[in-house]
Amino acid sequence: MSLSLLLLRHGETELGSGLRGSLDDDLTEQGWQQMWSALPAQPRWQRIVSSPLRRCAQFALQLSLRDRLPLKYADGLRELHFGQWEGRHPRDLMVDQADALAAFWNDPYGFTPPDGEPMVRFSERVWAALAQLEREYAEQTILLVTHGGVMRLLLAAARGLPPSQLLQVEVEHGALHRLHYAGGAVEELRS
Repeated sequence: MSLSLLLLRHGETELGSGLRGSLDDDLTEQGWQQMWSALPAQPRWQRIVSSPLRRCAQFALQLSLRDRLPLKYADGLRELHFGQWEGRHPRDLMVDQADALAAFWNDPYGFTPPDGEPMVRFSERVWAALAQLEREYAEQTILLVTHGGVMRLLLAAARGLPPSQLLQVEVEHGALHRLHYAGGAVEELRS
């Protein structure tokens, strides 16, 4: 069993950049445009699976209606919860929590933001969500509308990066990446 995955990151949000985490804000007009412009003219997927957070879910709903494709919301594809850092920008954290922020950037599995979700737990839920999708939709192509953290996790694994380099994977708003998933392993595909 396997899946072909296209991962689409949400666009710019109304509350701006920074650690959005579980905050449930809407896309800006530019955010909508970033997502629409990332997609090919003709869909290459049989279904859409989205994070339930509005910045992903609203776009996924519009796309599913436009293309008349089934849509499922998967809680496991939510962004990492940043605890007390939710909604803050890293440059602001550099003022009062520079050491903690550096510890997180250098070892995201070894340091958890205050009251945040441990990276190990985040990783487990994302991989569990993919395993569930593989059981339900084996051999299909799925568009996943999700978050930067989810995409970094999967892309880092596909690129064979060590856990310490997870946060160094760049994923822009509206970025689209292709992966092949089989039995818990991912491979990055080039367009």
